[in-house]
Amino acid sequence: MGTLVGHVAPGLGFLLIGLWHLFNHIKLHALNPKAYKGPSWFPGSKFRYLELVLIMGACTASVAMELFIGPDRHQPLDPDGTIPSNHLHNFEHSSISMTFFLYAACAMLLDRAHVQARYQLTQLLGAVAFAQQLLLFHLHSADHMGPEGQYHLLLQILVFLSLSTTLISIGLPESFLVNFVRSISVFFQGLWLVVMGFALWTPSLVAKGCYMNDEDGHMVVRCSSQEALHRANALVNIQFSWFIIAVTLFAISFYLLLLKRYGENVRYFSLGNEDEESNDDVESQKNDNTKSFIHVMAKTFPQNHMER
Repeated sequence: MGTLVGHVAPGLGFLLIGLWHLFNHIKLHALNPKAYKGPSWFPGSKFRYLELVLIMGACTASVAMELFIGPDRHQPLDPDGTIPSNHLHNFEHSSISMTFFLYAACAMLLDRAHVQARYQLTQLLGAVAFAQQLLLFHLHSADHMGPEGQYHLLLQILVFLSLSTTLISIGLPESFLVNFVRSISVFFQGLWLVVMGFALWTPSLVAKGCYMNDEDGHMVVRCSSQEALHRANALVNIQFSWFIIAVTLFAISFYLLLLKRYGENVRYFSLGNEDEESNDDVESQKNDNTKSFIHVMAKTFPQNHMER
């Protein structure tokens, strides 16, 4: 991270995984809502572990980029073997990627071993990965005092939402709402990372009164005054609120679209028709009761007795 590509690339990964989970959870619930139980990950049609392998591949590429490809000497250490200050964030980002790699690898091993508690353990590993991500973003070594810090602060809200819903799903695997919200939060994480990449490393998108400054080989957005900083942070908040509206609208529309495609047929009728049908039922029930009463009386009192 720390560059446009460093935010956009992992952002696309989170976005696609979140969208993949959102699609599959909605489809699974629409096909059989009564027997729904959301899995930790979804197997591919031709290769069962495609999702997990892609996660491991993306994490491996991220670690390689942070520690070996990105640094000028293609290794992150000083000649004396210590970690230089300008590469601390590289180790932090790579630690996040390693934790998600661990999640995917262990999820595959637990599935192949047919462990009875593999769902709970896999969800716990996912929670550990999100907790690691939240911890390192919150205690980031980079200076996040400007607009970049506001972007990361709002990102932490999304990571916390992913963490909390993952923990809740361990005890409530049948809850579609929990899995639905978690999928949206992962999708939103990816989308927000992509937005951060373009907003913080595209000069034309930097807020008025702010500029890009080269600090220890990294471009950082700084503001010329406290007023400009306050305005830039407020714009980030407004931007985030607009994305909340957009993502919510997308999620509901996506749900209704897939429900129409895969869901059971539902019969709809107006309240007026329902009242008329209810009245018809009442009248027919009265007629049936009257006929039953006459039939019983006829059996109890034969016709010759009635004539007398």
